[in-house]
Amino acid sequence: MADLDVTKKLHIYHSLYRLNLSFAAIVRRCRDLQEEKIFRPKFLRLYQGYAQELQAEINEELLETLHGIELSDRTRFGKMRDAREKS
Repeated sequence: MADLDVTKKLHIYHSLYRLNLSFAAIVRRCRDLQEEKIFRPKFLRLYQGYAQELQAEINEELLETLHGIELSDRTRFGKMRDAREKS
């Protein structure tokens, strides 16, 4: 993936945060419905598990990509610092 500017990285991390916040809300709303005796506990656990599995898969894929970007940035900016320190 090409280098990302800081604004684009901020947008990506913010989107990931909001996505995870949304998954947390799904799990919480399912729990609310269970307290109202709307959901049978067996199905509640199943649907919460589905949501959390999907969340983990999305996070894994995105974080793998972001990890590579961050390693590349660390190397690139580290070289800039090294060059400055040598002068």
